[in-house]
Amino acid sequence: MLSLVLKAELEGVTDLQPSDTEENPYFYTFKVQCSSCRETHPNWVSFTRFEQHEIPGSRGEANFVWKCRLCTKTHTASIISGPNVYEADEKKAGKKIIELDCRGLEFVDFQADGEWEAKGAETTTRFKEIDLMEGEWYDYDEKAGEVSIKEITWTLSR
Repeated sequence: MLSLVLKAELEGVTDLQPSDTEENPYFYTFKVQCSSCRETHPNWVSFTRFEQHEIPGSRGEANFVWKCRLCTKTHTASIISGPNVYEADEKKAGKKIIELDCRGLEFVDFQADGEWEAKGAETTTRFKEIDLMEGEWYDYDEKAGEVSIKEITWTLSR
């Protein structure tokens, strides 16, 4: 089991989560490494929790199926829980956003290159199309003033 853990400083907003619906899925983007030969794929890979691909030589399916170019083994990963909501008071411990079942591969880095959403901590304002790629985000809530997401860190942990 591999978890993508988020830590961030939320000011004026809460309930941060990826914009992830079947109609408009979030593409989780990772650097992937083969557990057998330790080769790290040079490119970022992306997949959604709604995709299902057949696993060669198996009856099963997975969200992500990858064949290592070096050792030619086929590996898989599936999102088994999440996405979970990150609340403003969870900075110290961090929060598991998704949990992955990885078979033969490891994800070694994460890139938040999709859209996120949150809501006002003290208001009903909804914030959509939040971009976390720069490592911080700032906006203005008409009812509460300036809001932000800062000190964003992503950890992949077992």
